Amino acid sequence: MKQIVSILLVAAIGILIFSALYFSDETLKFNEYGNVNLDDRVSEKYIDKSVNGNTEEIIFGETQNAESGSANMVTSVVVNYRSFDTLGEVTVLFVSALGVGLLLNGKRKRKNLKDAPNFILKQGARIIFGIMVVFGVYMFIHGHITPGGGFPGGAIIAASILLLYLSDDEFRVKLSAAKAVESTAGSLYVIVGLLGIVLAGYFLQNFLPTGTVGEVISSGVIPIVYMLIGLKVGSELSSVIDGFLTEEVEG
Repeated sequence: MKQIVSILLVAAIGILIFSALYFSDETLKFNEYGNVNLDDRVSEKYIDKSVNGNTEEIIFGETQNAESGSANMVTSVVVNYRSFDTLGEVTVLFVSALGVGLLLNGKRKRKNLKDAPNFILKQGARIIFGIMVVFGVYMFIHGHITPGGGFPGGAIIAASILLLYLSDDEFRVKLSAAKAVESTAGSLYVIVGLLGIVLAGYFLQNFLPTGTVGEVISSGVIPIVYMLIGLKVGSELSSVIDGFLTEEVEG
């Protein structure tokens, strides 16, 4: 019976979507399929940095003081036009890390690896660790210019921590330091948002000059927010990794 109801429900939704796309009228507010005027869409305004009415062409390396200032269009949307939503995503990650911490609470020690790593593996991993950390930092510092940002940059840093856990049976991240970085970065993110209210009128509104599109020092508060996100994500995921690769000490 449940399968029949599910099939009927899926079929009804499919018919509704098909009808809306191909037989829409004014009441549904849908354009006929293939006849949409993209110039009327908000997405085009995000790309052209014209949400607030800008009509000038955006030229890489030349345009100054644009709405966003970010050469990376994804960054313009994620950390400028919908930065509040990104703050929510960071909060979800925080809640996930908090849940892991609460479930895996208590005095813990490193899990024993099945095969003890040798000297070459340990030292080689430490070299790669440094390269990964530098690359992760590069990702969120240049996220407003090239593809990247705080989330992938923080994930790369956390992956470098995971590498040390898997290559060194004695390594453990300093959880107190990770928690301090995580809480500080998260608090500063909110403070940046509050400064937006005071200086620009809206929460997380940009209040710094956006500079020239394509330069490292540009895009207003976007690079600052990305650095905070990168540090927060990296420290939170590192704490989660520690929780899964350690075991509770009895007694």
